Amino acid sequence: MLTSGAVVELVIEKPAAGGRMIARHDGQVVLVSGAIPGERVRAQIGRVDRSVAYAAAVEILGASADRRPVAGDPFCGGCVYAHVAYSRQLDLKREVVLDAFRRIGKLTIDGPVPVEASIEIGYRMRARVHARGGRLGFFREGTHEICDAAATGQLLPETGRVLADVASALSELRASYVASIELTENMAADQRVLHIELRPESGTPPAAFSTLARIAGVTGVTCFAPPNRDAIVLGGRPAVADPVAAIVGADAAEGGAMLTRRATTFFQANRYLLPTLVSRVIPWIGNGPVVDLYAGVGLFAVALAATGHAHVIAVEGDRTSGADLAENARPFADRLRVRRTSVEAFLDGYEGEPAETLLVDPPRTGMSREAVDGIVDHGARRVVYVSCDVATLARDIGRLVQAGYAIAHLEAFDLFPNTAHVESLAVLERR
Repeated sequence: MLTSGAVVELVIEKPAAGGRMIARHDGQVVLVSGAIPGERVRAQIGRVDRSVAYAAAVEILGASADRRPVAGDPFCGGCVYAHVAYSRQLDLKREVVLDAFRRIGKLTIDGPVPVEASIEIGYRMRARVHARGGRLGFFREGTHEICDAAATGQLLPETGRVLADVASALSELRASYVASIELTENMAADQRVLHIELRPESGTPPAAFSTLARIAGVTGVTCFAPPNRDAIVLGGRPAVADPVAAIVGADAAEGGAMLTRRATTFFQANRYLLPTLVSRVIPWIGNGPVVDLYAGVGLFAVALAATGHAHVIAVEGDRTSGADLAENARPFADRLRVRRTSVEAFLDGYEGEPAETLLVDPPRTGMSREAVDGIVDHGARRVVYVSCDVATLARDIGRLVQAGYAIAHLEAFDLFPNTAHVESLAVLERR
């Protein structure tokens, strides 16, 4: 049996979800960080569970041709693939998608699964940075240790400078009760909002942080101040915005609509692949009525309305996202209706003819059993599923296939280069 601290020689077999690689030692599965399939490594065992051990490569005995030097800490901000040549990263993520469909969904995918590449540097428009001991940054993987977010390359250089200035300002304020800051930018990075999250025991009044709005490059600062349910504005504008035309193309978009969102709402994080993702989703929608479930602030619903779709319903249950969605949908009131309720409640109370297409983009946890059952009962001809978690995607797709749908299309998007995350788009047609 493997024990913590032991160093063993391993041959790496294949990638696992989460960023580690699978190897075996006397039949026991070992999940190894810092390795590449095909390599022979010495690895030090860390934690040992009943059926699996966790290890880190400490010496590469037979290196892959796809290994590359790592400039920073590969465990900062989840950059667990940083040591792997980028083209091979895409191959690994493809394997992870196919493996999840096979193991979890009990489905075999015929044909290739393309993975859309991204620019590796400065892609993030959204990030949560944590405050500890006077420092501001990402958590190192599996710990609460602060590491330098700028060194990961995920943020633009200007964003890294802004965060350094914010950290200095917090030190001057002696604001030890700041837990984290949610940062959001628009695609052009000329709008940048900070949302301050305080520790429960905070004794610092939120108004003290209004000075952060005067930092160059910061266009707005907000903060939750209990018992208020909504964020209060401490300075500047509370949201960022992108022209819908920048996402769907100036030739395709109608009017001058904007897609506005606050720092506390979910939005896709990759500035470079955002238009590509939307452009791949829209052609699968068809011309008939569409319901966008888990609509968020309206990325897909507003894009559909702006490109001429005449019958769109957008469903969002989150209070803040729903408010942004309603505002973003306003220019298209003749064709886009907003329903601010849960997906489960909407599907349970739906009356009338089924939509031709249901578009779903749920959180990482995927869809509830009630939501899947509601989709099946609704009877749409097509389901277009966008997912940030391949495990819950495979689980939900497996349920839909059992209920009478068939997979018509599957592809992926590398929205988080050098990390283990991958975004997927699956299209299902009712048999």
